[in-house]
Amino acid sequence: MARARALFFGTPAIAVPSLVALAEVCEVVAVVCQPDRPAGRDLSLRPPEVKLAAERLGLPVHQPLKVRTDEFSRWVADQRAELAVVLAYGRILTPAVLAGPRLGCVNLHASLLPAYRGAAPINWAIVRGEVETGVCLMQMDEGLDTGPVYVRRRLAIGPDETAGELFVRMGELAAETVRDEVPRLLAGELRAEPQDHARATHAPPLTREHGLVDWSQPAARVHDLARGLHPWPGAHSPLKGKSFKLLQTARTSEAPEPGAPPGSVHLVGKKRVLVACGEGFVEIVRGQLEGRKALSAVDLIGGRTFSPGDRFG
Repeated sequence: MARARALFFGTPAIAVPSLVALAEVCEVVAVVCQPDRPAGRDLSLRPPEVKLAAERLGLPVHQPLKVRTDEFSRWVADQRAELAVVLAYGRILTPAVLAGPRLGCVNLHASLLPAYRGAAPINWAIVRGEVETGVCLMQMDEGLDTGPVYVRRRLAIGPDETAGELFVRMGELAAETVRDEVPRLLAGELRAEPQDHARATHAPPLTREHGLVDWSQPAARVHDLARGLHPWPGAHSPLKGKSFKLLQTARTSEAPEPGAPPGSVHLVGKKRVLVACGEGFVEIVRGQLEGRKALSAVDLIGGRTFSPGDRFG
């Protein structure tokens, strides 16, 4: 029996496991990803991770400069696909593109919709202290992650898990969803349920400004910010006239003395760096002062990045 024809739209590494999974259950007639981009010190063109994976699988790759054109809409329709699967492609698809495959386009969205619609659901779920997230297989429509949902797969968030670590696990969960649910969708066994739009929350694109630490917040919130924005754009705060990156933080049961100003640095021996917050301490396990290399707390103290009486701005 011939396998169903499918298109795959995706660009970064998180989408690679789902591309591999789709190739196992369908005939992937083409892979669509964003164009190669300059990267590195030499700004040479680097291909997206999905393109590299597609080439390893021997699949044709299409990298349109623009997707809001009649030409691209016709190209999608000409592929005669039953379905298109989308994960982190990075561009908004037009109604004509969404209607190109016979069953339309489905998206693997990295949140439990309607929560965290938008560009950075994994990061914002951690930043806002969520203990659970997941992947939704949803039918795409013209809105921003507003379409009806076929399947929700849940995933616990570890108390110290970073966005980078969660990205890997979410990519694996999305691939499992493709293997298990796309064949059922093609067989007409799944029914999509409308979202409760009144309960929607949003996950806007990240900027460096999102990482500026507000030390008047409770320590738990500062810890969530640091891990939710790691590895990019990173939590940071002014220190001695330079920017300091909080690369790894930890929770601690210790508490500052009453009246300790938020942002004040407290050294425990020559091994630990604690910073007073609006409520409690956050421990800096690893960090990086602007213009220097990343160091552990012990090395930050030994190199005099921190001294008694220091305070973050």
